[in-house]
Amino acid sequence: MAGPKAAVTFTASFEGNLAAIEAFRNAQQAPEAYLRLLEDLEQTVVRNLEEHPAIGRRFFARLPQSAEVKSRVAALKRRLRVTEIREYLGGDYLLLYSVRPDAGRRGLVVHVLTIRHHRQMSFDFAGFWQAPRGDDT
Repeated sequence: MAGPKAAVTFTASFEGNLAAIEAFRNAQQAPEAYLRLLEDLEQTVVRNLEEHPAIGRRFFARLPQSAEVKSRVAALKRRLRVTEIREYLGGDYLLLYSVRPDAGRRGLVVHVLTIRHHRQMSFDFAGFWQAPRGDDT
């Protein structure tokens, strides 16, 4: 017999990212793409997380390669007060979520932290790819 389903909650950050996706899709005159995302979240992602909260890959399993990244990962863990964040790939989107015990119902609670389209960049590459300096002519 299966245990109780995990409770799935959405953070303010997730909701803000979802609003940005809706605005982007509306600007692109593609509101149906946003509606498909909502349908997929409701019918597939939430159900999968309820039934299988450990379905996603461990986000912190990738070992940082620099001291700066190690420091930032440690700070992130302290800030979130979780030891584990997982990644869930759903269609064109990546979701980050945490899983914690829910003492009130002797089960688990999944906190969906954020959502990003796979094409969204989280870095300012223009700043990294500056024009060469000096006499390279």
